[in-house]
Amino acid sequence: MKKTWILIVALFVTSTTLFSQTKQPEKKAPAKKEAATKEQPKAATNTAPKTSEHVKKDGTPDKRFKENKKAPEVKTKKDGTPDMRYKENKKAAEKKG
Repeated sequence: MKKTWILIVALFVTSTTLFSQTKQPEKKAPAKKEAATKEQPKAATNTAPKTSEHVKKDGTPDKRFKENKKAPEVKTKKDGTPDMRYKENKKAAEKKG
């Protein structure tokens, strides 16, 4: 009985150490970059014109707003053919043929 408990505890300890997450090292900002940003005004850093007001931090348009949404004309399957489950695609097929 004593040997089985030792085996169970050993398995528990090894499983917890194998599946534990490692702590990620914290990223430190370089001091040189901070000094350079203090010298330049904020307006000079953003020279690219924005196409819309609603943009994410990474520069992609924010799809939560109506002007950034572009609805596809024809909904397609993975192979590229029109998906006939949708009403718009059925109307388009009737007009063609």
